[in-house]
Amino acid sequence: MTDVRVIIQRDSEREERVVTTGTTAAALFEGERSVVAARVAGELKDLAYELADGDAVEPVELSSQDGLDILRHSTAHVMAQAVQELFPEAKLGIGPPIRDGFYYDFDVEEPFTPDDLKLIEKKMQQIQKQGQRFSRRVTTDEDAREELADEPYKLELIGLKGSAADAAEGASAEVGAGELTIYDNLDAKSGDLCWKDLCRGPHLPTTRAIPAFKLMRSAAAYWRGSEKNKQLQRIYGTAWPTRDELKAHLEFLAEAEKRDHRKLGAELDLFSIPEELGSGLAVFHPKGGVVRKVMEDYSRRRHEEADYEFVNTPHISKEGLFETSGHLPNYAESMFPPLEFEGQNYRLKAMNCPMHNLIFKARGRSYRELPLRLFEFGTVYRYEKSGVVHGLTRARGFTQDDSHIYCTKEQMADELDNLLTFVLNLLRDYGLSDFYLELSTREDDNPKFIGGPEEWEEATEALRTAAGKQGLELVMDPGGAAYYGPKISVQAKDAIGRTWQMSTIQVDFQQPKRFGLEYTAADGSRQQPVMIHRALFGSIERFFAVLLEHYAGAFPAWLAPVQAVCIPIGDTHVPYLEEFAAEARKKGLRIEVDSSSDRMQKKIRNAQKSKVPFMIIAGDEDVSAGAVSFRYRDGTQQNGVPQNQAVEELLQAVRQFT
Repeated sequence: MTDVRVIIQRDSEREERVVTTGTTAAALFEGERSVVAARVAGELKDLAYELADGDAVEPVELSSQDGLDILRHSTAHVMAQAVQELFPEAKLGIGPPIRDGFYYDFDVEEPFTPDDLKLIEKKMQQIQKQGQRFSRRVTTDEDAREELADEPYKLELIGLKGSAADAAEGASAEVGAGELTIYDNLDAKSGDLCWKDLCRGPHLPTTRAIPAFKLMRSAAAYWRGSEKNKQLQRIYGTAWPTRDELKAHLEFLAEAEKRDHRKLGAELDLFSIPEELGSGLAVFHPKGGVVRKVMEDYSRRRHEEADYEFVNTPHISKEGLFETSGHLPNYAESMFPPLEFEGQNYRLKAMNCPMHNLIFKARGRSYRELPLRLFEFGTVYRYEKSGVVHGLTRARGFTQDDSHIYCTKEQMADELDNLLTFVLNLLRDYGLSDFYLELSTREDDNPKFIGGPEEWEEATEALRTAAGKQGLELVMDPGGAAYYGPKISVQAKDAIGRTWQMSTIQVDFQQPKRFGLEYTAADGSRQQPVMIHRALFGSIERFFAVLLEHYAGAFPAWLAPVQAVCIPIGDTHVPYLEEFAAEARKKGLRIEVDSSSDRMQKKIRNAQKSKVPFMIIAGDEDVSAGAVSFRYRDGTQQNGVPQNQAVEELLQAVRQFT
């Protein structure tokens, strides 16, 4: 036996150890049950990996992101094994880890039912208790095709091996550009083969190392994400390092379900997405229209104060405009097909920036006009695939609060600094306050990104500097930039800790060049402006949905569609409250009187279900005293409040932003 020298790396600590040939990574971390894999020279390995001389080895904890991915991918294998044991005809698709869980796609004759999922989960529990070993085996393409001859989707992935990461979401978990491997699930005692799957790995040592899991739901999914391919059945599940973490996650999901904007939108009569219109196309009802108008009005006022100029552009354009901007070559798949009219192709507008460029170009511009800040609530249309359309948060028609700022390079730094401060403060006004920033940059050697590296570096550094002044965490997103320039995204956490991408700010040196935009500088020369793209809400619809879920439908008084409901104790008190409501409306308050035949207690329950901020109640004593009783959202009540004082209290509650 020869000696092998390895380095164990734990954060900043390095330990050199001498072991014998054949020693596995598991032996380095014996007794450390939280270690589920190893990272060797930056590459994830199973604990069964045999160490080589000079290896630098890092332990991978189950609670780390890599550890969670390994746990969830291993659980996906157990689920697939359970499915094929219960449904032998099922053919395997792809089964990658995803955020907070995993899924696996299957080709089966009938969709899975909730009862099927219960049976599959029970079978998974049996497999988990058996402690089957995950065993990695290198194979050739030819041998793999022979072994997996009955798995047509796996055969297709073998053929795509070199480009599998781009072939379908999750395909890189199965095969990659390197060697081909199969993972066998082996009986803990006999070593007999129980099941196998094409997979890159790594995996947990055994199925018994899976602490806690649950199957969530099933859904249809097209193979490789293309509607041209066969529709498979996808089962989603979740897995966690402890039962307590699983329980907490399920409780979080239950709370998120209560806050689902689609559910609240129907319950509160705010909006709907009629089948007659089509998927991803919403209509706002009167109450939703009020919220949207208040959001837009406040945003308009703040933009006016910040010296923005308001513009409007059409919903359709000749196709050539989007060729010039570069959108058609780069984002054609996100645009609706062309409309042929008078011998020319037209396109529904998918973005506002090309039209704003035409406004800038409509006449000569002087340096004295810069920075020029154009702002529009512009409706755009995106061809989103049916599988990703989701209520108002991923729609096919939506309105962006879009602005494009044209400035000199000398003005760029101050403009970005002021712009980011403006964006964050406005989001705070709407009730979001927990932020971090994400800086999306160019990917080297990717032909999608236009312009020279020097321009990109200058634009990226300008954004990085502006971000640094905000004192917020900055997370890098390599390769995530738009084709024309880097961007900063404001990531905001809502009331239950979910992160939403909000505002984006992009620095663009390319579109001004493509459109030939110029201004006359102080020395009389013609110069190219810098273009800054900025969507503050992202879209009105999406921001509406985020706020609806953030507040669980209980909007603050200034945003609430109905700010107060007047509830008479008896029918004789209705005229008194009608007069009170009329006076309140004169001062701009949104107030209703419930004059229905329901009993008072039911009216109170209805107002609570509608999440109205205030209830104004009146009976004989109130009428005699010229007063009302104030009932708050939390159920507390203040009696005998004079009418003028009650109106003033309502005004105080909404005055901050109106």
